[in-house]
Amino acid sequence: MTTNETIKQQAAHQMRIIKQGAVNLVGEEELAAKLEKSICTGKPLTVKFGMDPSAADIHIGHAVVLRKLKQLQDMGHTIVIVIGDFTAKIGDPTGRSKGRKAMTEHEVLVNAQTYQEQIFHILDREKTQVRYNGEWLEPLQLDEVLQLASTITVARMLERDDFENRFRNNIPIGLHEFFYPLMQAYDSVALEADLELGGTDQTFNILMGRSLQKDRGMEPQAALFMPILEGIDGVEKMSKSLGNYIGIYEDARTMFRKVMQIPDFIIIKYFELATDILPEELDEIKKPWQQGRIPR
Repeated sequence: MTTNETIKQQAAHQMRIIKQGAVNLVGEEELAAKLEKSICTGKPLTVKFGMDPSAADIHIGHAVVLRKLKQLQDMGHTIVIVIGDFTAKIGDPTGRSKGRKAMTEHEVLVNAQTYQEQIFHILDREKTQVRYNGEWLEPLQLDEVLQLASTITVARMLERDDFENRFRNNIPIGLHEFFYPLMQAYDSVALEADLELGGTDQTFNILMGRSLQKDRGMEPQAALFMPILEGIDGVEKMSKSLGNYIGIYEDARTMFRKVMQIPDFIIIKYFELATDILPEELDEIKKPWQQGRIPR
């Protein structure tokens, strides 16, 4: 077997791991080429995951993406957790029916510290970079901000479902909210990210990162989207603000009580996204459903 064939096989193996359980991968061919180059040169890919410290606790919904990051970390790639200390002061409008109250600097710093303590329950602390996006966003001059704003039209911004719905229903949209996805995109430029991970609710923001990198003459990042895990109500996205979450830092008794509230129809999804269970074991767990019995 030639060296080129070996590299292609290794890259294909990594790609299978990356895609497992994902909803969508945008830029798959580009990522395959990046993986081959990484294996050939020994230079790891830069994998970005952004988190706005909007709450003090990380829940197992967040952990769906963190588990995928751990797989990439185990393959030798560089994981960069971007704490949105600057963007949190705007508030992520994703999925919001109205604008979100901006956080104070103190709230941001306290929550960010708690986030770091919790993500290292899953990721390797020694192999993970933690960056604050205020590092590159705060120094931007007004002319740079205006240039950044010129890369997208209002019409394109209104393609986002939440903005479109608010506009149609005459619900106010602050001009500053339009800057949130632009700033998240700029994070990818600053880090020269090769791959960004997120939930499907972040599709617009993450793809904007690809667009902005192309606009700057950079190789665009690939975008990997993981499923959204519903909360213990089985309806809404898991969220602390909705009270339907299971925090990864909660005590075992509290976790157990919350897990027992999960509706039967979503138990399999929890096994798939919130545990390291093997497919063969999951097949056995599914059998009672197939036989018309509820395993609880």
